[in-house]
Amino acid sequence: MLLRRTYQPKAKEVTRKWHLIDAEGQILGRLSTRLVSLLMGKGKVTYSAHMDSGDYVVVTNAAKISVTGNKEKGKIYYRHSGYPGGLRQQTLAEVRTKTPTKIIEKAVYNMLPKNRLRKARMARLKLFAGSEHKYQDKVK
Repeated sequence: MLLRRTYQPKAKEVTRKWHLIDAEGQILGRLSTRLVSLLMGKGKVTYSAHMDSGDYVVVTNAAKISVTGNKEKGKIYYRHSGYPGGLRQQTLAEVRTKTPTKIIEKAVYNMLPKNRLRKARMARLKLFAGSEHKYQDKVK
C-alpha cells in the first residue's frame, strides 16, 4: 500500500528573498495585492497558510502612487482617540502631503489576513517616500 503524504514545511527551511518595487505611477489597490502576495509567500511552492513563509519587500517612491477616480479628495482615513469627540479624518491628499508611506501601509495592513502572522508580515514591508532606501546591499 502506497501512502502519499502532504509536505509540511518547517520554520527553519524558510528562505526569504528581497524584492524591490517602484511604486511610481502604479495604482494603489493593484500594487497592494501584489505586496500582500509577496509578504505572505503565496507564490512559493512551499506556501502553507499556517506559517509565515513570505519575503521582504522594499517599496520606493511611495509618494508618487496613483489612485483611480475621485479618490484623491473622496477617500477619507478615519482614526479615533478613544475620547468623546475624538474622531479625526483626513483625505488621501492630506495624508499624501504629511506621511505618504501611510497610504500603502494601511492598504496592505487591511488586506492581510487578520491573524497572529499579520504583525510579522508587516515588519518585512519597508516603505520609502523617495527613491533612496537603506537596503541597497540586500536588494539586487
